[in-house]
Amino acid sequence: MSHRFDPTVLREYDIRGIIGETLGPDDARAIGRGFATLLRQAGGKKVAVGYDGRVSSPMLEHALCEGLTASGCDVVRVGMGPTPMLYYAEASMEQVDGGIQITGSHNPANYNGFKMVFQHRPFFGEDIQAIGRLAADGEWLDGTGTVETREIIEDYVDRLLVGLDGVAHDRLAGLRVGWDAGNGAAGPALELLAARLPGKHFTLFTEVDGNFPNHHPDPTVPENLEDLRRLVAAKNLDFGIAFDGDGDRIGAIDGEGRIIWGDQLMMIYAEELLGRLPGATIIADVKASRALFERIAELGGKPLMWKTGHSLIKSKMKETLAPLAGEMSGHIFFADGYYGYDDALYAAVRLIVASARLGRSVTELRGAMPQMVNTPELRFQVDESRKFAAIDEIKQRLAATDAQVDETDGVRVTTSDGWWLLRASNTQDVLVARAESASQQGLDRLLKQIDEQLSASGLERGALAGH
Repeated sequence: MSHRFDPTVLREYDIRGIIGETLGPDDARAIGRGFATLLRQAGGKKVAVGYDGRVSSPMLEHALCEGLTASGCDVVRVGMGPTPMLYYAEASMEQVDGGIQITGSHNPANYNGFKMVFQHRPFFGEDIQAIGRLAADGEWLDGTGTVETREIIEDYVDRLLVGLDGVAHDRLAGLRVGWDAGNGAAGPALELLAARLPGKHFTLFTEVDGNFPNHHPDPTVPENLEDLRRLVAAKNLDFGIAFDGDGDRIGAIDGEGRIIWGDQLMMIYAEELLGRLPGATIIADVKASRALFERIAELGGKPLMWKTGHSLIKSKMKETLAPLAGEMSGHIFFADGYYGYDDALYAAVRLIVASARLGRSVTELRGAMPQMVNTPELRFQVDESRKFAAIDEIKQRLAATDAQVDETDGVRVTTSDGWWLLRASNTQDVLVARAESASQQGLDRLLKQIDEQLSASGLERGALAGH
């Protein structure tokens, strides 16, 4: 017995593919067998398994559990819910040594995949490649595991509400918030949460539907926030929160409908946190605004720029004991009062708390931020064989100049106009660019520098690649 995965499926941070084309039940079974083998070899035995609201998720969950038990692991099925609910199960349940969530995250409806936790640490990179090697060789352990089902959604929501401890509820009684679950897996948990939060709450699209009939559940795309904008305007709400398909990424708008990007949310969280934990290290990815890093330093914190990718950020948090980290993409990680994983529902609770503790509305906090002019994340197709090589060429050319370059993840170049970034995606055949300046003229000059570097490597900023 052996199994070969489609070469596109085993990614840097997770396992992902297109149902019926590159991913199916046989793959799920092999993933279960490989994960169980590695876990048992490391002295573990029990795995929590959850899944999102995609049409294909129950089928993959069934096959995954077959694989896990066939290699001798016991399974705790926690059912359908957001990815952070599975992370909560893995972090909080006694004698659970690992966790797997079946989810296509923010990808189109015909995609699905697997996010994994191994003995309370992220499972990625070389770990995922090991599953591929075990499958190709058929070198799985054999065994007979048990399966039990446990409802944990109520416990999970109880744990989210702990985030409000220490905040006087009378300060929150007048709160009016809009929520958009995008028909993703966070919907049922959001309904339970909203019913128990102080203030008035208005929810959209909490019914789970893997076909995403209203809009695509990616809150980093402005058009996906239009329904929430209309709700906030119509009901005169304080702010609005949106989730991606599996509830580990947050999007937000203020009471005036302005988007609050991931790095801007981090400015709010950092201000509240550093008031309690002076001098703390706060991590943000290389795509984040310079304004965030400057603000953390101004507030007495230690800003740390790190590589993009939820698994990489979580690992860096453990290493540095940072209480807070975040990415432009809306992955926000709290180790302060929580478990250090990315949970958009918990991040929403903490936004409510930050606003109350700082004594300013979310709209006021957003309005006080520096007015920067920046590009969205510019993604363009570059052949897999060229993407890392091109970045290396650009590094070498810049090394011969007096440019101020940070090579944490690709190249981030700081100039008097602001900064620009070029990095290779770890999950797709794309290069990612971003630039930020205080003025449009400055931004144009930064984009010109990006184009000059690409041109020197025989590339150009072409059509945007799909997710």
